[in-house]
Amino acid sequence: MKFDVLQVVGMVLVAVGAQGAIRLLIDHGKLGLLGWLGAGFAGTLVCYVVVAAIGVVLTGWAHDRAKAAGRRK
Repeated sequence: MKFDVLQVVGMVLVAVGAQGAIRLLIDHGKLGLLGWLGAGFAGTLVCYVVVAAIGVVLTGWAHDRAKAAGRRK
């Protein structure tokens, strides 16, 4: 159950990071959700990509753990 929640959290991070990066690439002036960082265009873009990458890793890890837990039952 907890791995399912982590998968959802990871998917949300992927969606937020990817959507933010794409929007930033289309409109450089609107920094979006991570604009409060004050990192400028390049720094904010890197942050969005890092958030998406963390989401991918978290989702994959949680998926593997959920499969392994399901086999033990």
